Amino acid sequence: MKIKDVIQHKGNQAVVTIGPEASVRELVALLAEHNVGALVVSEDGERVTGIVSERDVVRRLHEDATVLDHQVSSIMTAEVRTCAADDGLTELMQTMTEHRIRHVPVVADGRLTGIISIGDVVKNRIGELEFERDQLDHYVHQT
Repeated sequence: MKIKDVIQHKGNQAVVTIGPEASVRELVALLAEHNVGALVVSEDGERVTGIVSERDVVRRLHEDATVLDHQVSSIMTAEVRTCAADDGLTELMQTMTEHRIRHVPVVADGRLTGIISIGDVVKNRIGELEFERDQLDHYVHQT
């Protein structure tokens, strides 16, 4: 299974991005509005500058209650692990597990084309296991 299969199953949803100069307060509003756990930070909506998650916000709030007025760039992760549409899902699962990350932007020719969350990976894996179970059940009851 490839990343592009998961993206296709999700549907062609636009990736929600936020500029690095936006406030963390704006970030929180976008996370809530789109019901997502992370946003790609991008100056132009195409190149990945960073990624920022709900977890980043919460951890910084614990340290500094004024973080909502800071810029997104002050709390984002700048070294972003990305994947390509032709990458394998198994490799992505290993990367997510090893690096304890929950969201991975999908990039083609330096341009943001999608995002894969751990929820997408789990949903896909459950679908594969259900399909295999149904095939085995059909085989067993066929004979």
